[in-house]
Parts: sequence; structure tokens; C-alpha cells
Amino acid sequence: MIIANKVKFNREQALQLLRHADTVLVAKGKKILRFQLTDGVDDDALAAAVLGRSGTLRAPAMRVGKSFLVGFHEAGYTEVFGDV
Repeated sequence: MIIANKVKFNREQALQLLRHADTVLVAKGKKILRFQLTDGVDDDALAAAVLGRSGTLRAPAMRVGKSFLVGFHEAGYTEVFGDV
């Protein structure tokens, strides 16, 4: 496990991590952005969603199976982990 707020991932490093997932869920305010990497996704659009103002991967960020979660959104976590 790598803690994204302790280890900084720049754009290229973050995209490299995300390419191992099929689905990327990104919390943006009250919405969830969903990227299906199996359908092909523009790197610039993906990077714009997952990188913070500092240009590094936003935290929290975690891979769970073939899904990758970036940011916190309760519905996104429920989708991946189920009701707890």
C-alpha cells in the first residue's frame, strides 16, 4: 500500500498507476466522475480529474481490485465496498 498524501505522484506516475485499473471513480464536489479505461480515455481528461492544484495525485487514492478511487465520495466507496 502507498499512501498518496505521504508519497507524491506526478502526472506521469499517477497515470501509470491508473492504467492498471478498468474503472476510475473520482470525487469532484458532490459528483462522481467515472472513467472506463477499458473504453479508452484521454490522458489529459483523466489527469485533470485526478491531479490536485500541486500537480500531484489527489488523496485519498486507492486501488481496489480493478477499480481506482480518487478523493472521498460516500456513494463511490459504497459502490466499491458495498454497505458497511
